[in-house]
Amino acid sequence: MIVDPREIKTMDLHAYMLSSIAPRPIAFASTIDKNGNPNLSPFSFFNAFGSNPPIVVFSPARRVRDNTIKHTLENIYDTKEVVINAVSYAMVHQQSLASCEYAKGVNEFEKAGFTAVASQIVKPFRVKESPVQMECKVLEVKETGTQGGAGNLIICEILLMHIDDNILDEHGKIDQHKIDLVARLGGDWYCRASGDALFTVPKPLAKQTSIGVDALPQNIKQSHVLSGNNLGQLGNSESLPDGDEIKNFAESEEGKIILRDLQIKDENVIHQAAKKLLEQNKTREAFCLLMMSTMQ
Repeated sequence: MIVDPREIKTMDLHAYMLSSIAPRPIAFASTIDKNGNPNLSPFSFFNAFGSNPPIVVFSPARRVRDNTIKHTLENIYDTKEVVINAVSYAMVHQQSLASCEYAKGVNEFEKAGFTAVASQIVKPFRVKESPVQMECKVLEVKETGTQGGAGNLIICEILLMHIDDNILDEHGKIDQHKIDLVARLGGDWYCRASGDALFTVPKPLAKQTSIGVDALPQNIKQSHVLSGNNLGQLGNSESLPDGDEIKNFAESEEGKIILRDLQIKDENVIHQAAKKLLEQNKTREAFCLLMMSTMQ
């Protein structure tokens, strides 16, 4: 399937983009108009773009149906201030309710049942229920077009962050399980960043010392069992296992058990066993086992 943006309705293109560029973090943006009326609305065209200075950008797109702009953007033009609140699973339904297009002047804090808390630097209120709240000044609004669906990139500098102590670990860092964030996908779909959905991927080794997939033996690269992810795990190693490392693995308790159960010298069986080790993040053990199979 090929989609040409010039030959498809904006609404349909929008749907394809939202379903494929995902999951997207949510900027739950609190603003205030020139008369002091608060506004609260979520936007999933949002991310961070620097830490010195700390920059975040979100984009309230022009409405496709009538090419009007949203109250958030109107308020931004008037005050140049915003609070961006993180959205956790515990508040996702209330956040969604705040996305309703209420008439100008209607207080979404009240409609969605949130608690408005005064900010320390900017005028817009913070959402008490949010695990992280960022007081921001607006540096620039970059309009990407004038037609329905066009974005308006609101470039903000974080002046102050408020972080709920309950989401911190023993080192004072944010615990990804405790913050329990949610993100947007296409249509009505969200995803929850917690539980089994969370996993770690070790960053590539520094100074380009990872050997890379291209350095793996041919029978490993061409395996019918190992996935691309598995090859990536092996390629992130600093070196191929040498004879001593392979011998030590074979003589270890874990190695003896694995080798005892692998009486069949079928390469696919060995690769299946290595795959299980890789799924347990036992990369060197898996590598040793695979290298033993190449030496047979």
